[in-house]
Amino acid sequence: MSTSVRRTLGTLALIVAVLPHLGASDDLSSPVGAWKTIDDKTGKALSIVRVYEQDGQVFARVERILTPGEETRTCTRCTDDRKDQPVVGLVFMRHMQLVDGIYRNGDILDPENGTVYRCRMQLEDGGRKLRVRGFVGMSWFGRSQVWQREP
Repeated sequence: MSTSVRRTLGTLALIVAVLPHLGASDDLSSPVGAWKTIDDKTGKALSIVRVYEQDGQVFARVERILTPGEETRTCTRCTDDRKDQPVVGLVFMRHMQLVDGIYRNGDILDPENGTVYRCRMQLEDGGRKLRVRGFVGMSWFGRSQVWQREP
């Protein structure tokens, strides 16, 4: 094989390897996509959630529960329209709006206790992490969780 053919093949291989990643960096500027939720105390992965945009607002639903035996759990402690609904498929974050680089003005449901909290979230680490904070009243009275973007 001639040197010019090898160079051409090498260049094509490089383009094929890099091309899929060129558009991926654009996605990092938005929380839209799949995220792995992590227990902040144990570091254990809990679920895969899907953040999506609808009518200019951001929502999130549970796509998969990673804890064995929990896959068919329902939200028995919920008190709104989500009561007794399966957790997988449940829209647990609603009506988030981007304001000055922070998503806010929405709410987040904790399916463990059925409580709905006010919510803020912000992309970190170049869009590879999402800091989500649920709180009551002032954001000082709440809890944060850092989610990791799924490939």
